[in-house]
Amino acid sequence: MRLALFAPFLCCVALQVQAADISVVGLFPGKAVLVIDGGSPKTYSVGNTVTSGIKLVDVNQSTATFDADGKKQRIDIGGHVNRIAPSGASSVTLQADGRGHFMVQGQINGGTMRMLVDTGASLIALPASDAKRLGIDYKKGQIAYVNTANGTVPAYQVMLNSVKIGDITLNQVDALVQESGLSFALLGMSFLNRTEMRREGEQMVLTKRF
Repeated sequence: MRLALFAPFLCCVALQVQAADISVVGLFPGKAVLVIDGGSPKTYSVGNTVTSGIKLVDVNQSTATFDADGKKQRIDIGGHVNRIAPSGASSVTLQADGRGHFMVQGQINGGTMRMLVDTGASLIALPASDAKRLGIDYKKGQIAYVNTANGTVPAYQVMLNSVKIGDITLNQVDALVQESGLSFALLGMSFLNRTEMRREGEQMVLTKRF
């Protein structure tokens, strides 16, 4: 078995539901390596019941999807997602990297996107290459100008249909698309302002407000 086909063991996501703690520590085609309540890693196939009331129902390159008593629980690789209870407020716990930055694996308009949390950015900011990959016709957006290390560059303001980070999904989120001066996406305040942000050491907890 080659775990590197999909995700390294270092990518660990935790799910808490119905008093069970489930960590996704590896993904294979049709299978997931899980740690249940801090036990030893064990491989489960799609369709297996992993603990009382919770079944593994789907696996792809970056996510494992569980069914918890009829409610789908989807976990994206790249952060620690804590779900205290299905009926609780949506939240996500992010882990800082070695440089103290918070990188998140999320989804924009249903497409996978890796973003840097940036409280200094007023809006989500996307490189034009990523916007094209996501099918965003940004040239129809209102033109603006932003300051970069290479000077002032044009940008296009667009409306994103949905932005999903861990357990939090927001609809109709403002964003900017830059054709130059941006090498990766920024998760700015147009998303963060709609959450409560709490820093706990090397972790940041985001809880959906509205």
